[in-house]
Amino acid sequence: MARATLIGFTAVAMWALLAMLTAASGTVPPFQLSAMTFAIGTLVGLAMRIVQPAPKGPKIPLQVWIVGIGGLFGYHFFYFTALRAAPAVEASLIAYLWPLLIVLGSALMPGEKLRWFHIAGALLGLAGTALIVTKDSGVGFEAQYSFGYLMAAVCAVLWSAYSLLSRRFPAVPTSVVTWYCLATAILSLVCHLLLEDTVWPQGTTQWLAVLGLGLMPVGAAFYTWDYGVKHGNIQVLGAASYAAPLLSTLVLIAVGAAEPSGRILAACLAITGGAVLASKSMLFDRNARTALTSTEAKETSL
Repeated sequence: MARATLIGFTAVAMWALLAMLTAASGTVPPFQLSAMTFAIGTLVGLAMRIVQPAPKGPKIPLQVWIVGIGGLFGYHFFYFTALRAAPAVEASLIAYLWPLLIVLGSALMPGEKLRWFHIAGALLGLAGTALIVTKDSGVGFEAQYSFGYLMAAVCAVLWSAYSLLSRRFPAVPTSVVTWYCLATAILSLVCHLLLEDTVWPQGTTQWLAVLGLGLMPVGAAFYTWDYGVKHGNIQVLGAASYAAPLLSTLVLIAVGAAEPSGRILAACLAITGGAVLASKSMLFDRNARTALTSTEAKETSL
């Protein structure tokens, strides 16, 4: 379970590159960028199938397709809609409630037990994320942006539901994410053609940024996240997901696109402390680790 959790966390690490690569991709409209990057993400899955062919198994249930495609495309559709209808700071903060919802929702999953340190760790992570997202601008929710706030909330619910429900189908191979990406690319293209004007990347740097997005944060990350939420400690993954905006900011600092500050240090302490607290049983409790291993073995046999 610890190995699967670490694999899942690589998705968080890759999502940290999202802001930098998106900025480097130029002025490509969001749905067009989504269509292009998810098409590349589909190729990532096809390449994985060549290296390690997917095992033959029973037919994948319809609800799995609904959960997978609804999660990937639905999250991005409502996120883009929220950013169009509300200020980016408030919309992003609402949308980033999904790690907390994962931690809280995990209590409803078979074989899971929600403890106080899971909740406390997630709340610490949320506090650290607020420091990163709001910067020095503060947060001011206004009634005129209610629709955008609602879209951001739907976005958070969709991604947390996708992550939690995916865990209910551990026997479904991660290779199915290939087809989630393909469907998301097609649906994003439809939205682009209906809602946006086409703007292609300019120059080698912007094209490489689009390629990087498709290979990692909008590609491989979804495969490792699927494996992590199905076989790892989903409560730890939920709390640790708050590291994404922090790592993203650190990447921007490293490339000279942002400045270090005391606020970032405070966010780092809050998010790291929250992740360690949420991981308390897995890291420090030998009996709990043994129980988790037994639970994983039972799920595998089922």
